[in-house]
Amino acid sequence: MHDLGAGFGYLIKGQRWAGRHGRRFGFGLLPGLITLVLYAGALVGLGYGADDLAAWATPFADGWASPWLGLFRGFLTVLVFALGLFLAVITFTAVTLLIGQPFYESLSEDVDREEGGEVPESALSFWRGLWVSARDSVRILVRVALYGVLLFALGFVPVLGQTVIPVLAFCVSGFFLAEEVTSVALGRRDVQLKERLVLLRGRRMLALGFGVPLALAFLVPFVAVFLMPGAVAGATLLVRELTAPPAGDEEPAARRPDATISLNK
Repeated sequence: MHDLGAGFGYLIKGQRWAGRHGRRFGFGLLPGLITLVLYAGALVGLGYGADDLAAWATPFADGWASPWLGLFRGFLTVLVFALGLFLAVITFTAVTLLIGQPFYESLSEDVDREEGGEVPESALSFWRGLWVSARDSVRILVRVALYGVLLFALGFVPVLGQTVIPVLAFCVSGFFLAEEVTSVALGRRDVQLKERLVLLRGRRMLALGFGVPLALAFLVPFVAVFLMPGAVAGATLLVRELTAPPAGDEEPAARRPDATISLNK
């Protein structure tokens, strides 16, 4: 429970950091605004077409009597839109980070610089860094899609589908949101995707404490745009804890050759 509260604390600290740096905050709004316009259009289209999609996917129910046909397809329509919203929450961060990559890397460096100690800089060129970020985002989205399909199917289970499954969906969203946002600071530290996932799984409650409130906030229109700069700042603070060397160690845990093994113990 301590890690859960600490993760939320980093999210709040990040927002405070962004509030104290008005210029950084202002420039950080632009990538989110561009992404928001794109996603709003996609979700509106899904909202209009979800009922047609549900009808197309269930031709076997055409002969069902009222009110069962309407209830069944109405439930499917809600699930389709919920799945779209679930994917939008996850992919919004990835797309925004891609659009605003140079700014967010610079912002993350500023946080490290203010906190003191090492200020890692990415060794990759702009285009190479963009390619790596896009590749890793696709890998994460594949994982998210698999979870999404599973949770979508479990949504049909009576009671469980209306209670436990939505909670699990937000936990999955929160964990992968935390991975996406921390990828800026961890990428600067040359921590690869596999190692990033090991780090976050090792401190799962810390990641959920940071990511779940962020996922919930992202459901409110426009909120995601205003929270992104602070989310990157907070994620950088969180990464400093994740990679801090144990007492007497000289290197951060994520950079030591045996880090993956020790984290899995």
